[in-house]
Amino acid sequence: MMKKLLKGILSAVAVIVAAVIVLIVILTIKNGIDSKKPQLTDDYYTSFKSDSPLEKKYSGLGDYEVANADFDAGDKKIAKYRIWYPKELESAEQEYPLIVITNASNVAALNYEPYFKRLASWGFIVAGNEDRQAGSGESTSLTLDYVLNLGDKQGSKFYKKISQINIGIMGFSQGGAGAIRAATEFENSNRYKTMFTGSAAYALLAKNMGWEYDASKIKIPYFMAAGTGKSDDSGKYGEKDFSGVAPLFSLEENYETMSNDVFKIRAKIKGAEHEDMLTLTDGYMTAWMLWQLKDDEEAEKAFEGDTAEILNNGHWQDIEKNI
Repeated sequence: MMKKLLKGILSAVAVIVAAVIVLIVILTIKNGIDSKKPQLTDDYYTSFKSDSPLEKKYSGLGDYEVANADFDAGDKKIAKYRIWYPKELESAEQEYPLIVITNASNVAALNYEPYFKRLASWGFIVAGNEDRQAGSGESTSLTLDYVLNLGDKQGSKFYKKISQINIGIMGFSQGGAGAIRAATEFENSNRYKTMFTGSAAYALLAKNMGWEYDASKIKIPYFMAAGTGKSDDSGKYGEKDFSGVAPLFSLEENYETMSNDVFKIRAKIKGAEHEDMLTLTDGYMTAWMLWQLKDDEEAEKAFEGDTAEILNNGHWQDIEKNI
């Protein structure tokens, strides 16, 4: 009797184990498929609305037709270096500014290709990779080196086409922390001319996650943005409680920690949740890069002086700047 009972229990356990294994396999396959799905439609930017003309203008497409190229990184984590660029580059005899993007958590460049393409349409070479945990900044540093080497390589379509001095960096969430680290902690950190972050993980959170950064080391013009929604700002300070990913105090601390000799601006988007920041910052992020990397005087009007458009844009608040 006992043997039959034990046999029955073992059979039931075997069935449960088999079911669990099947479920794990199914979830693994599903997660693998989901990880490759696009997070943005090709025309995602057309749904953005703003009554502020510069923000609206720069959230859309620029005038450049865009092409792209992929390169095997020879590294399992990075997988591929991916570059979007103005197609005219292939025949033009000029240099183009470069922007390197650091990925957010569990996001690869393949998940938001339209974002790279839209930004490249404003005349930038835009580079990224497939690293889904980019908070250390290392993969971004390696991406910068790789792309700049393409500019020095005879026979490459990018030979002598990449500006060596007009280089920007940007990132969101974990990628924001990674962008700060990439701009401050590596041998090639001094190559960057300017930076933008959307909802960069606040300093204590970043430290606890292994992405510790020191904002006092930032020596380049920096535009930091975040949302006021609870996922970005819970209203708590954050010594013990989770404060949201990028609460107001974190922007204030990073801003105050930076030298006053460096152009800097902090601002929050009213009602924006953490997941909204990628698209809702498009307009002013693009304007910032155009001003900083291409000396665009119209884009400068979004930020410079007492009449800066961002100061009179009802969608933005908690603005402080020394420009």
